[in-house]
Amino acid sequence: MITDNERPAGAGEKAPAGGMQIFFGKIPATGTQEAVDGIRFDFNDGLRVFTPDNGKNYLLRFNDLDTKSLLYEIVAPPNATVVSLKKYYVNFRLVISEPETDKLLFMHDFNAKDQPVMIQFPVHTLGDSIGWFSYVERFQEKTGCKIVCVVAPWFSEIVKKQYPSMRFITREECEKESPYACYKIGLFEIGDTDCQPVDHRYVGLHRLAAHILGVDDADIPPRFDLSAPRKIKEKYVCIAVQSTNMAKCWNHPGGWEEVVAFLKKRGYRVLCIDRDRLCRVPGGNVRIPDGAEDFTGDKPLQERIDLLKDADFFIGLSSGLSWLAWGCRIPVVMISGFTKPVNEFYTPYRIINRNVCNGCWNDFKEFDLSDFWQCPRHAGTMRRFECGAMITPEYVIANIEQFLLTIGGKEK
Repeated sequence: MITDNERPAGAGEKAPAGGMQIFFGKIPATGTQEAVDGIRFDFNDGLRVFTPDNGKNYLLRFNDLDTKSLLYEIVAPPNATVVSLKKYYVNFRLVISEPETDKLLFMHDFNAKDQPVMIQFPVHTLGDSIGWFSYVERFQEKTGCKIVCVVAPWFSEIVKKQYPSMRFITREECEKESPYACYKIGLFEIGDTDCQPVDHRYVGLHRLAAHILGVDDADIPPRFDLSAPRKIKEKYVCIAVQSTNMAKCWNHPGGWEEVVAFLKKRGYRVLCIDRDRLCRVPGGNVRIPDGAEDFTGDKPLQERIDLLKDADFFIGLSSGLSWLAWGCRIPVVMISGFTKPVNEFYTPYRIINRNVCNGCWNDFKEFDLSDFWQCPRHAGTMRRFECGAMITPEYVIANIEQFLLTIGGKEK
């Protein structure tokens, strides 16, 4: 716990895995709920209690009703702020008593039914937002609360009509809110057990949100608007070859070109839907594969959804467009040696070569997300990026062929 008369509430800045600073929206400077004797409390960024400047001390107890345990006990002086170290969901009981006699003055059990609860997403990356979002609704169903979801505007545009019981705001609008509780969803520092009950590398990027919110972590794709009419008559496949780190890319020379040629031979149009036709980075670039049709461009996400939903399947990496395809309810062939399969949603067409170095993202080392060329195990050696380079096109094509058998896609 933290007891600090001078501590500002709601600074909302934490360091995630990877060392980059992330920022959340503000939370109220004082408690939004009334207790007794002018004491205020709430569950914004943990259980918070604010004692008044009335010359009295108070015995505070924080209990976890689920584990039947006392988490913290303190005699709080006047004009103090007492905040639980645990910022994720805990089924708290707050007990306030007189210090000398232990006479009960006030008791409150966490109960968010019909209360506003703010869930804050700090990042503006596509995959994280999609992976985390559905657990917000699961929390709403569990608690009966009124969700106020803090996300980037471009993300709220693709989900808000499908989730009419939620209200969507931007980070800048948070200071206007007065929620009963607030939870922050993010990839925090390795070893940080205050903001997250378990490191995401153990449970998967998206399932971390379930653990922060205290709900079941089974995969749940979000609901998108899939009602647009089909625009392309021919059968087609969408692919995406770019990502934010070279380690995430499929680095086998000519691999994408061989897969594109195979698909075209099977009668598919192959549409590359990356944002950029050519992604220039220091020391190299990643470009659209030869033979693929150029559907690149910085297009609205709903336009991408309208295209993806009618594709026979999607081939991509451990990156945002794979998560978008998952939400479009189409099969995803995911090529990734950089991550362990637990890191992403389940797909039977997950491609990884376990005979070489793999899964560095999940091995609990610091991974510098700001370094496009980061290879934490084999930097400066011939083995750099072997996790992707040693996934052969023959292996990828074999997985695609297996998928085609399941949809009756045998070559006629």
